[in-house]
Amino acid sequence: MQTVVSPKKIGILLVNLGTPEAASYGAIRRYLSEFLSDRRVIEMNPLIWQPILQGIILTVRPFRIVKPYRMIWNNQENKSPLSVITERQIQKLQSRFKNKPVLIDWAMSYGKPSIEQKISHFLKKQFYHLFLLPLYPQYSATTTASVNDKLFKILQKYRKQPAIRTMFSFADYPVYIQALYKQIETTLNSLSEQPERIILSFHGLPQTYVDRGDPYEQECQKTATALRKMMNKDERYMPLVYQSRFGPGKWLEPNITDVIKKLVTEGVRNIAVMAPGFITDCLETIEEIGHQYKALFLKEGGKKFIYIPCLNDGEIGIDMLEGLINEELRGWI
Repeated sequence: MQTVVSPKKIGILLVNLGTPEAASYGAIRRYLSEFLSDRRVIEMNPLIWQPILQGIILTVRPFRIVKPYRMIWNNQENKSPLSVITERQIQKLQSRFKNKPVLIDWAMSYGKPSIEQKISHFLKKQFYHLFLLPLYPQYSATTTASVNDKLFKILQKYRKQPAIRTMFSFADYPVYIQALYKQIETTLNSLSEQPERIILSFHGLPQTYVDRGDPYEQECQKTATALRKMMNKDERYMPLVYQSRFGPGKWLEPNITDVIKKLVTEGVRNIAVMAPGFITDCLETIEEIGHQYKALFLKEGGKKFIYIPCLNDGEIGIDMLEGLINEELRGWI
């Protein structure tokens, strides 16, 4: 008699960074307090850092970013774009796996829904094969490792633990680079005039973190190199830059502000900017790139600034996530 093997029940958890629950001073303060208290994010001794954080930073910074959050807030759903789009990504992805024993969900590293909430839900539903997919294409200890820390800390509470797979990075995975290429081509095909440069903007990181061994800079270079190769473009046409500098210390360079100013002095008047490190549009892309850096470029003398959106929940993005999941779940599905 042939033995019938029951299909594995697989839980897939996509994790984004996080967002305040409201575009208000209090909600932003709570979110920043959790985010900036993570020892992976801020490596300074807590005895020194926490008085600075709780006293100065969390008094001033929420006031500075409450207006940008309100500018991008989805008032209809009373959620940030990050939450709204991530939820839509999950709904569309789940439909791609409707005939398989797979449950797909999402969580935030900071804020709600939490990783702990979703892991608890999977285990209550008897999903004992879990795939954790941090939505960070380029590995950093400040992002991917922080997600893994949270997962394994949660699992310490359980006597019966699931089989676990985690994603290290997909910085130069063909399915991801192909999706970025298609996203760029879709945007360029809609334009009457082609940009003179396409800037690849990645979130910044303190230089000291890289000096201590964080591979993030190399990861960003992997993505930029692979994308340039696919588009048959060089570094001059597609420069790599870093954004979102925070604090007085030295961060990875070149900084996007410096590059924008330099391009204008060289006579460049038409640019496009893409943020390959973000799978989902958020404050750093919609407001920081789409408003702040656009305003800077125009103020310096630029004429046309195009922001190329993240992959989000469009067909290109969902195809990429589906392909990534199928590739990583070989042997389980």
